[in-house]
Amino acid sequence: MQKSPQAIDFALKETSPKIGAGSITGDKLSCTYDLVEQMQYLYVRVVKAKDLPGKDVTGSCDPYVEVKLGNYKGTTKHFEKKSNPEWNQCFAFSKDRIQASVLEVLVKDKDVVLDDLIGRVMFDLNEVPKRIPPDSPLAPQWYRLEDRKGDKVKTGELMLAVWMGTQADEAFPDAWHSDAATVSGEGVANIRSKVYLSPKLWYVRVNIIEAQDLLPSDKSRFPEVFVKAILGNQASRTRISPSKTINPMWNEDLMFVAAEPFEEPLILTVEDRVAPNKDEVLGKCLIPLQAVQRRLDHKPVNTRWFNLEKHVIVDGEKKETKFSSRIHLRICLDGGYHVLDESTHYSSDLRPTAKQLWKPSIGILELGVLSAHGLTPMKTKDGRGTTDAYCVAKYGQKWVRTRTIVDSFGPRWNEQYTWEVFDPCTVITVGVFDNGHIHGQGGGGKDSRIGKVRIRLSTLETDRVYTHSYPLLVLHPSGVRKMGEVQLAVRFTCSSLINMLHMYSQPLLPKMHYIHPLSVIQLDSLRHQAMQIVSIRLNRAEPPLRKEVVEYMLDVDSHMWSMRRSKANFFRIMGVLSSLISVGKWFDQICNWKNPLTTILIHILFIILVLYPELILPTVFLYLFLIGIWNFRWRPRHPPHMDTRLSHAEAAHPDELDEEFDTFPTTKGSDIVRMRYDRLRSIAGRVQTVIGDLATQGERFQSLISWRDPRATTLFVTFCLIAAIVLYVTPFQVVALLAGIYVLRHPRFRHKLPSVPLNFFRRLPARSDSML
Repeated sequence: MQKSPQAIDFALKETSPKIGAGSITGDKLSCTYDLVEQMQYLYVRVVKAKDLPGKDVTGSCDPYVEVKLGNYKGTTKHFEKKSNPEWNQCFAFSKDRIQASVLEVLVKDKDVVLDDLIGRVMFDLNEVPKRIPPDSPLAPQWYRLEDRKGDKVKTGELMLAVWMGTQADEAFPDAWHSDAATVSGEGVANIRSKVYLSPKLWYVRVNIIEAQDLLPSDKSRFPEVFVKAILGNQASRTRISPSKTINPMWNEDLMFVAAEPFEEPLILTVEDRVAPNKDEVLGKCLIPLQAVQRRLDHKPVNTRWFNLEKHVIVDGEKKETKFSSRIHLRICLDGGYHVLDESTHYSSDLRPTAKQLWKPSIGILELGVLSAHGLTPMKTKDGRGTTDAYCVAKYGQKWVRTRTIVDSFGPRWNEQYTWEVFDPCTVITVGVFDNGHIHGQGGGGKDSRIGKVRIRLSTLETDRVYTHSYPLLVLHPSGVRKMGEVQLAVRFTCSSLINMLHMYSQPLLPKMHYIHPLSVIQLDSLRHQAMQIVSIRLNRAEPPLRKEVVEYMLDVDSHMWSMRRSKANFFRIMGVLSSLISVGKWFDQICNWKNPLTTILIHILFIILVLYPELILPTVFLYLFLIGIWNFRWRPRHPPHMDTRLSHAEAAHPDELDEEFDTFPTTKGSDIVRMRYDRLRSIAGRVQTVIGDLATQGERFQSLISWRDPRATTLFVTFCLIAAIVLYVTPFQVVALLAGIYVLRHPRFRHKLPSVPLNFFRRLPARSDSML
C-alpha cells in the first residue's frame, strides 16, 4: 500500500550535508567542528584608539567606529569627549553575502547634525589573513588613520585585528553579525548564542517530630495544632496533631525542592485551628538552608530543637515574647535522590544531586544544528510574514541556545555542541522557536514554538553520524501542522563499551529512590516545583531563556487530560497485546486443523518436548535468538521522531483538540463544559464496566474455596482430591501428553458449546450482588 502524501510529508528524511565527519576528502582543519557545514566570516575586532584629534569647537571629540563592507555597516558605541577610547568590539560579516573587495573602518566624531570623519583605515580583502582554531587569536595592530584623500592624519591611531575565520572562532558568539544588521539596542543581546546551566536542585526533607510548651491564647480548649512550612513559592502542612495538648507530636515528613545558591530560608509556623476558617499563629521559626546538613545515604541525621518566636501586640507595638516555645525537627538536604524536573519517560539526566555519588561518564554526545527550511511565517512585520528562528537543545543540566537568524524561512545556524553522557537510556530534546523580543515588542511578547524533536541515545549506534531532516510538528486547535523541517547531525561516541553495557544492569534511578521511595503524588508535586524553579532561574539569565521556552522543552503540561492522548495510549496497549492476540489466533488455527501439515508438526514437537522436558527452555531461548537474528536485517536505521499516526493527531476531532488546549480551570461556557462532562461520563462508564468485570472474575476465583456457594466448593474440593490421587499415581509426562492431545484434537471431536470447566467457573458467585 502506498503512503499518503501527508504521511510522507510528516516523515523523517535522511540528508547528506557537506560536513567533515565521515568525509575522506574533508578539510583536515575542520575536525573540531565536523558535524556542521563550515561558514566563512570576515572578522573585524576594533580594540581602541589613541591621540584622536579634536573636531569640536572645544577641541575634543566624541568618537565611534563604523565598519563598512559594501551595503553592510556596523557601528560601535560612542564616547563623549574622549581622545583615547576603548571599544573591544568584534564584527562578523558572512562571506556568502560580501559584495565588495575593500573593507573600510572609519573613525567618526558624533555630532548633532552631521558626523565628522576623523580618519579611516582601508583593507583589501584579498590580503586578509586566514585563521583556523586552535590557532591563537590574531594579535591586533596599530594603524595610522588616513583622510578621504588617502593622506596620513597628523595624529590618531586605531588598534585593529582583521581575519577570515569560521563559526568555530571564539569571537563568533559575542560578535555583531551582518545577518542581523537590522537589530539594534537591547535586541542584540537577545539574538546571541548562549550556553545555560540548570541550577543544582536538592530535595529538602523536614521531619517534624514534636513541639513543646506552646502558649495558645485560649487555655480553656484543647488546641488543634499543625505546622505549616513555606520555602519560596512552595507551601505544605502537617495534619492536626492527634495529641491535643500544648506538647503536640506529629513525626511527619514534608518534602520541598531547593536550588543552589539558596536564597530563601525555610519558614515554619506552628498554628492552632481555633475556628473552621481561623488559625492562630503560636510560633514562627526561620531556618537558612546554608546551615542544613547534607545527607548522601539513608542514615538518619541528628535531630535539633529550634526556638519558636512569637510576637504580641502591646499598646499598638509589636513585641517579642520572652518565653520561647520549641519545636523538634530532623532536617536535611537529601543528595542521594535525583531531583526530577522533566517527565520520567524522556529524562535527560538520572544522576543524584550529590556530585560525590556520580559515576564516570560513558561517552560523548555531539549535536550539530545545521539549518531549517520551509518554516512558516510566525509574525507580521511591515505587512509581510516573517520568522526569526533560533534553536534550543537540552540534555542533562546543560541548555544551549543558537543565535537567532533574523527574517529567514531557511535559517542556517551550523553550530555544534557537546555533552558528557552518563547513561545511554536518556533523551536529548531540540526545540525551534521564533524570537519575539528583537523588534521592540518589549517584555510582553512571547517566543512562539515552531516545533520539537526528541532523540533517545540508546536508539543510536555508537560512532555513527546521523544526518536527518526532522519534521517540526505542532498541535494546534485546528489540528496538527507541519511548521517546517530542522536538519540535525548527531553522533554518540562511547568511551568505554564495558561501562556502557554495565549500565544496563544498574537501576535507572539512584538507590535512594528504592531504599526510601517517594510516593507518586509526592513525585508529581515535587516535579512541578522543580520545573517552576528551573524556569524562573533560566528566565533571569542574560539573554533570558524564557518561561514559555523552558516549559515547552520540559513538557510541563504533559500530565493534563487529553482525549486524543488517551486514545493513543489505548491503541499503544493494543499494539503491545497484538502479538499475544496473534499467537492466540495462530494456536486456535492449529487446534482447528486449518493447516493439517502444521498441526501434525506441532504434535511431533509437543511429543518430543514432553518426552524430553529438559529441551523446553533451550528451545524457547533458541527460538528467541533466531527471531532476533532474523529481525536484525530490518533493524531501524534512523532515530525515532514524532509520529502523528501514533499520537492520533491526524484524525483528532476538533472539539477534542479544543478541550486539550483549554486552560485549567476551564474558561469555556457552561453548555460546552456540560457536553464534555457527559462525554467523559460515558467513557468512564465503559471503563467502570470493564473494571467491574475484571473484579468479578477475580472474586469467582476466590469463591472456589470460600464456601460462598457450598455445592460449587464441594464439587471443586472433591475434584482436587481426585486430581491429587490421580496425578500422584500417574507419571507427569503421561498427564501432559494426554492433556496436549486433548487440546489439539481434531474438530470432528469438538462441539461448539462451552467446556465444562468454563461453565462451572461462570456459575460461581461474585460480590457484584452486594453492590448498591
